[in-house]
Amino acid sequence: MSAPRDRWLDRDAGPVVRPYAMTKGRTVPSSGSYVGLIDVVVAEAEHRLPPGLRLNPEHRRILIRCREPVTVVDLASGADLPVGVVRVLLSDLIQYGALRVLSTPPGPVTNERLLKDVLDGLQAL
Repeated sequence: MSAPRDRWLDRDAGPVVRPYAMTKGRTVPSSGSYVGLIDVVVAEAEHRLPPGLRLNPEHRRILIRCREPVTVVDLASGADLPVGVVRVLLSDLIQYGALRVLSTPPGPVTNERLLKDVLDGLQAL
């Protein structure tokens, strides 16, 4: 009986990498590095990573996408990664000083104009 040959290869998607492999088994962001789903992240212009630090491909992809401000959910969608994985990787980059988080203010959104625009958009569907 032979073992399945290409167990780590999906014919349509390519190589399969489990999310926990990208985060080294971590499932929550580092302490003090909580990033909300609609928080905006942006790369620091003059960031210097610690000497000898080797970023994995996902860290590098996130840094490239953060050259322009982007929300966490948009970043996860664009990088085609689970949002939980993106939050853990973002916490690493924040600790290295490579990213800055622009947090959204807590509390409900009460902008009537925004709510009207959303309603108009939904009705247009």
